[in-house]
Amino acid sequence: MATRPPVSLKLSRRSRILLIIAAVIVLALLAGVRLLDTYVDWLWFGELQARSVFTTQLVTRIVLFFAVGLLVGGALAVSLLIAYRTRPVFVPVSGRDDPLSRYRSVIVSRIRLFGIGIPVLTGVIAGASASGDWQTIQLFLNGTSFGQKDPEFGIDLGFYAFSLPFVNWLLGWLFVTVVVSFFGALIAHYVFGGIRLAGRGGQLAGPTRAQLAITVGIFVLLKAVEYFFDRYNLLLSDRNMPLFNGATYTDLNAVLPAKLILLCISVICAIAFFAGAFLRNLQLPAISLVLLILSGVLVGVAWPAILDQFSVKPNANEKEATSIQRNMDATRAAYGLTNVKYEQYPGKTETTADAVKADTGTVSNIRLLDPNILSDTFTQRVGRENFYGFPTKLDIDRYTIGGTTQDYIVAAKEMKTDGLTGNQNNWINKHMVYTHGNGFVAAPANTIDRAVKDSNSDGGYPIATTSDTTTPAGAGSVNGQPGIKVDQPRIYYGELTNQSDYAIVGGTPGKAPGEYDTDTQRGYLYQGKGGVSLDNWFNRLMFAAEYREPKILFSDAIGDGSKIMYNREPRDRVAKVAPWLTLDGDPYPAVVHGRIQWIVDGYTTLDNYPYAQQTQLGEATNDSLNGVTKQANNSINYIRNSVKATVDAFDGTVNLYSIDDNEPVLKAWENVFPGIVKPSSEISPELRSHFRYPEDLFKIQRELLARYHVESPQEFYAQQAFWSVPQDPTEDGSSTTAGSNVANQPGYYVLANAAGEGRPTFQLTSALTGLQRQYLSAWMSISSDPEDYGTIRVLRLPPASGANQVDGPVQVQNRFQSDPRVAQDRTLLNNPNVIPIYGNLITLPVADGFLYVEPVYIRQRNQLSYPQLARVLVSYGAKIGFASTLNEALDQVFGKGTGAAATTPKEGDPGTTTTTPPTSSTAAPPPSTGGSNPAMDKAVADIQAALAKLKAAQQAGNFADQGAALSALDAATKEYNAAKPTTPPPTNGPTSQPGG
Repeated sequence: MATRPPVSLKLSRRSRILLIIAAVIVLALLAGVRLLDTYVDWLWFGELQARSVFTTQLVTRIVLFFAVGLLVGGALAVSLLIAYRTRPVFVPVSGRDDPLSRYRSVIVSRIRLFGIGIPVLTGVIAGASASGDWQTIQLFLNGTSFGQKDPEFGIDLGFYAFSLPFVNWLLGWLFVTVVVSFFGALIAHYVFGGIRLAGRGGQLAGPTRAQLAITVGIFVLLKAVEYFFDRYNLLLSDRNMPLFNGATYTDLNAVLPAKLILLCISVICAIAFFAGAFLRNLQLPAISLVLLILSGVLVGVAWPAILDQFSVKPNANEKEATSIQRNMDATRAAYGLTNVKYEQYPGKTETTADAVKADTGTVSNIRLLDPNILSDTFTQRVGRENFYGFPTKLDIDRYTIGGTTQDYIVAAKEMKTDGLTGNQNNWINKHMVYTHGNGFVAAPANTIDRAVKDSNSDGGYPIATTSDTTTPAGAGSVNGQPGIKVDQPRIYYGELTNQSDYAIVGGTPGKAPGEYDTDTQRGYLYQGKGGVSLDNWFNRLMFAAEYREPKILFSDAIGDGSKIMYNREPRDRVAKVAPWLTLDGDPYPAVVHGRIQWIVDGYTTLDNYPYAQQTQLGEATNDSLNGVTKQANNSINYIRNSVKATVDAFDGTVNLYSIDDNEPVLKAWENVFPGIVKPSSEISPELRSHFRYPEDLFKIQRELLARYHVESPQEFYAQQAFWSVPQDPTEDGSSTTAGSNVANQPGYYVLANAAGEGRPTFQLTSALTGLQRQYLSAWMSISSDPEDYGTIRVLRLPPASGANQVDGPVQVQNRFQSDPRVAQDRTLLNNPNVIPIYGNLITLPVADGFLYVEPVYIRQRNQLSYPQLARVLVSYGAKIGFASTLNEALDQVFGKGTGAAATTPKEGDPGTTTTTPPTSSTAAPPPSTGGSNPAMDKAVADIQAALAKLKAAQQAGNFADQGAALSALDAATKEYNAAKPTTPPPTNGPTSQPGG
């Protein structure tokens, strides 16, 4: 009988050499990329004087890599070594083609390759996986005390925050180690004949039985240790979700005793396995294994389920009362809801004009400008050049000028590289000329330049002042007051930069091309401390490789004094310096000591605070706002706004300031990174005056406060007193009912009288409605003033009934849209040439009731148009006002003269505003009259020609041609307005935009 010749697996010497060379090249490339990134990061952290953050992370990761890699890989190596050395001397072979025989031959011939290579590879994989858990290790090593104890075991909460996560992590890796070792030994014994499947029941060699039994015994012993610590994990139980988190009645009275019983059984079973290692049969280990499984099912699963089903659920309101109370207390403590100031509020639906006029702190500061709508308006009227831009969402802050505190819509005029066109996009222009923005823009939030009478009115725009290199004190004035003075208005670090958006600044005069400030200031060379030096050829080579751009290496424009700026987005910079913080999604610019500073709120969070309610961060912070960074949907049950970070817009300096020096999680991280966070005593009064209560934290607290305002476990269980966060009715302005997919209404920053304050304060506010109902149940605000920063106030309304019911935001919006005056305003809202946009619907407590105010914007239907404020909607009780100004709308609701308390739009020529294209430049090309009006037809043709020239000039980046085209467009539009008939065109429906 012919037999198949054995297959040779041996490679030639040349093949082996080629494979080795290929492997070395691949490893070198992989290592080179990592080393390059590491060096670039090293330079970046050095620029910020934060290399301790970089080295601490790197060292911890390396130590974890080798520690876990040695643990898992070493245990596997020992297991394989024992299996190999205790293999049977003689192994029966089933035939010449026995596959195990061939595998044995291959392994034995390359015993070092398999005996070392497999454990090393396993250790590398395990170490790489574990290195990402560096934060867990550092918190364990540097944890602090909370000074509070859990209600069940009486252990300090620091154990749950810092120690228990490490114990769970360590047990997880020990389990992995034992399992990997067991299967490694199992496979090795099978290959070398220690385990034979032939015959009845198979056979186990004595050494094989001993090794496997001991390994299983270690696993069961680890399980006993896990049962011990599982008792503490019960305080994080989600058995009664979504009602509440924490140990339930069943957990405390069934599961907790079961853990101790199973712990004892596991120890007994582990002893049985250790004994079985030296017995000639496996009956005792087998019996113990069955006992462990049965006890786990009966004691750990069946008994708690029976107790829960037949004892707890029929009497849950009583049985769970203790657990619910613990959950309520812990949740309020974990989310900063322990000192909420509740006040009963009448919620009147009628009042007098005198009562409204008396509340001047609120009425005079009613915000009309919506920062979520006006980005394009700022871009077209203030941005000037095509490469300047603003974020999608502008920001709100307050400034005191001339002794008067006013809230402003603010924005930094940044470089928007996406706006570069034509030759502006070449490498030198993009990275060395157009390197920075120029100017801080502010517009009073409570007024506009002039009222809009119809869709062709020139008005409804913010009165914006720009503080830039030409006019540091601010171009323009508001009510006779100058703008906001900025000593250094250049913006190298901002929200519009991206990861690949590097800038090369500074350099040698005469060689460097010079950086663009304005048309008359084109030769600026950066003199600040930001950026990494490119003075030496090695750094130039490294950055040329990092960005795959050889011009960095060979360009003569780079020389002595040149620096490269990268990682320029403020939120990204803070995230790298403080990787342990969860950052708010909406950084904002502020002028502090004459410099533009980006302020970023940082949160310390936990997910293992005993009994506290788990919250999905992404879901809780999601609302209708655009232009903010959405949070990852991580689960948390503790949060504090422990850190305020600032990023200097000129030199990128990052400063972290502690808000609460005694916050335990922050103290732990300060132990990890000493000196990185500055104490609160170093916060200057001017910087503190620009701190805003962070939006994401507000949304989380609002979501929880809607449930955790109740006072007793019985109320909590019944849920009838819960509130709801209202949907944003302006997100779907054409609907008359709330849709299930409509996002929540955001919180609104306002300068207004808080209840009981007697003076206007800057605060973040929101309405709250009845549970799954639209009537108003409460109104909450959180102060941003330094004197009482973070104070939460809630106005509770009486129970809704009949005429006493106060309408909520959705109901008010429905009444707005169904009002006959809105429907009949065909000239404005139903003009086919304009798009109506509903702004933020703000709820304000005024005269013991609630005043709703909503701006309505219009936008021309063409590419270069931008929104203008056209109408104001006001509601109080059953009355609605609809007019071109807030003053008129208030008069309609409360009677003539009431509107005098509000800020009146500036009349006349808005010459003090900083604008570029005149209003006429945004008008859509009007339709032809078909020859019935020759003057209008000529004007239409002139407008279309001017628009074509303007577009071509913008694409070419020719500012002179842009100015000429704008002048021609302005003249043609005036001719058209003079020649057009007065009859308004047909109607069309409104759209909407969420407010901010």
